[in-house]
Amino acid sequence: MLRTSVLILLASFLTMTIVAQEIVDLPIAKNDASINWPDQEKDYFSNIWQTRVITNVSKPSMMVYRAPEGIATGTSVIICPGGALYAHSIESEGIAVAEWLAKRGVTAFVLKYRLVPTGEDATKEIAEEWQEGTKKAANLLHLSVDDALQAISHVRTKAADYNIDTDKIGLMGFSAGGAVTMGATYGSDVTNRPDFIAPIYAWMDIVPVSTMPTDAGPAFIACASDDPLGLAPASVKIYQDWMAANNLSELHMYANGGHGFGMRPNGKNSDKWIEHFGEWLRGQGLM
Repeated sequence: MLRTSVLILLASFLTMTIVAQEIVDLPIAKNDASINWPDQEKDYFSNIWQTRVITNVSKPSMMVYRAPEGIATGTSVIICPGGALYAHSIESEGIAVAEWLAKRGVTAFVLKYRLVPTGEDATKEIAEEWQEGTKKAANLLHLSVDDALQAISHVRTKAADYNIDTDKIGLMGFSAGGAVTMGATYGSDVTNRPDFIAPIYAWMDIVPVSTMPTDAGPAFIACASDDPLGLAPASVKIYQDWMAANNLSELHMYANGGHGFGMRPNGKNSDKWIEHFGEWLRGQGLM
């Protein structure tokens, strides 16, 4: 009877609805007066990407998903959605990840970092101007990276308010969000360095060549070997760099999964990545 009651209680934790409890505006430490953003960001369903996106982010902010009392582990993860720095794939690479983590005791923050200003449909624009769009993304990346560093500083400073530990703050990013994650890791100092990172099919082509910090935390790295953007080798390189520094990390290179799988099941090997991430967190004593 006791075992049954415990199982029911655990099941209730896993099925509870987790929603963002608050929105946190982040300060802007670096800016570029030459970039003209529209007055308002856009939130819509992209028919091209077949998912909800947010575009024209000019003021960084975070959606907070607190782990429920009683199961909170003290660990937190700041999530950087992907989208070529033209958009945020806010559902499958943001909100769904945050909800999964929060249900398992990890407080999550979905970061809306600054994006390239666009018109009516950013996903159409990046598809039509990929080469030029890549240049725009590379030029804007330092601002998005600074937003991630500001996010880490905020979370660490307000750790007591979020019921989290100052030395258990992770940074996760998908595709362009992976570029933001790695850029922030390379550019961090002791005050805003993530304690662990999770670059997921990170888009490293736009990240300047950098040396990893000597005290960088462990990394969980995932990508698909058949990523059509050719991102697999860069993920392997991150793993090799971390291992060369004797920083024990974990690499999952799925045979198939394509690009942008996020939390959307596609019947591929990559569908299990979030569970593997959870197992890695447990192994690190973080979940």
